[in-house]
Parts: sequence; structure tokens; C-alpha cells
Amino acid sequence: MSLRINDIAPDFTADTTQGPISFHDWIGDGYAVLFSHPKDFTPVCTTELGYMAGMADEFTKRNTKIIGISVDPVESHEKWKADIATATGKTVDYPMIGDPDMTVAKLYDMLPASASGDPANRTPADNQTVRSVFVIGPDKKVKLVLTYPMTTGRNFEEILRALDSIQLTAKHQVATPAGWKQGGDVIITAAVSDEDAQTRFGGFERVLPYLRRTAQPRD
Repeated sequence: MSLRINDIAPDFTADTTQGPISFHDWIGDGYAVLFSHPKDFTPVCTTELGYMAGMADEFTKRNTKIIGISVDPVESHEKWKADIATATGKTVDYPMIGDPDMTVAKLYDMLPASASGDPANRTPADNQTVRSVFVIGPDKKVKLVLTYPMTTGRNFEEILRALDSIQLTAKHQVATPAGWKQGGDVIITAAVSDEDAQTRFGGFERVLPYLRRTAQPRD
């Protein structure tokens, strides 16, 4: 069964470039971004891991850990990190999961249960569906899933923007409109009455009978 929003993210134990982890314990009381790759030493993924390394501080500011995974062993990841640094000028300091038996890829429905074979003999095309990003909350539930084709580099600014929205809307009874960015107006959810909205948000604009807009709440 495929993972859906608000499903519990499957827990697992695995070896990583920073040692063994138990995934839910590793997440702790914050958020996590798990992003996957079909194979080490592939061009698009090399740029992505380096780009993510350059954004690591932004995720830390949001109490969010980042972790990569590829259907290759940890020893391969360690060698790949040198290429990533050469290509992007960034050092990968976040953990990378080794998944040579494809356990995690299958748990997260990125490969069919029938997938098999030595990872060294599997091509990127064999693993092309291992191209998903999962945002997981402190409650260990899936908050967002994005899947990209192998030839399209991921937009990690969009993932950061979505994370900002997820964290904001988890704290306040609001939603964010299309194209929202930090500091932009938000939408008051239907669960909030007009009277409560007036008290909580200091007023609002009624755009449509079912659409009320207000300034972004501040912590």
C-alpha cells in the first residue's frame, strides 16, 4: 500500500554514514526530510546532495533533520561524498542511509516488494522510482510526499517553503494560499468562527463566503 498524508512513516533500523540509526528515535521531537536517490554516482543526484548540504543550516533553523538514502551500501556513499564535494563545493555532513537490500525503499513503496538483485548490478533505471522526498513530523506522520523523475533536479527551496507552511499551519488554524511565502497573507480555516478569528488574528478580509484572508500569525 502506498503511503499517504498522515500515515505513520514506517520505522526502520539501518546503517548510515554516521552509524546505525533507528529512524523514529533519530527523528526525535522535531521534523525530518528523507530524500531518496536511485543510485550513487549519478549526475542529477550528485548535484542534489550537494545543494541540500548547502541548505542544511536552513533546515536546522526549523528544527528539521535531513537524511539521504540510496539503494547502495554505506561504503559506496562514503566514496560518493568526495565526488559531491568536487562537483558542488559542498560537504555532505548529514547522514546517508545504506539500503543495499532495498528494505527501506520497499517500506516507503518506492520499489515493488518483488524487486531483487545485487545493488551493484542494478542500474539507475531499475531504481528510478526511488526519487521521493518525504517530510515527516514530530508525530512521525507523513506530512508531504514529492516524487521527481530521474532527469529533473529537485527544487529544495520548494521543499523548504512547504515545510514553513506545514509548521505554521500545525501551530495556528490557518492554511496557506497558492504561492505563499514567509510573511505572506494566510487563509483562516473553516474551523475558526468569525468571532474567534477577530480575536485571534485581529481581523480578516472576507474574499468569498468561504475564503477569509488575514496576515500571517506571529509566534
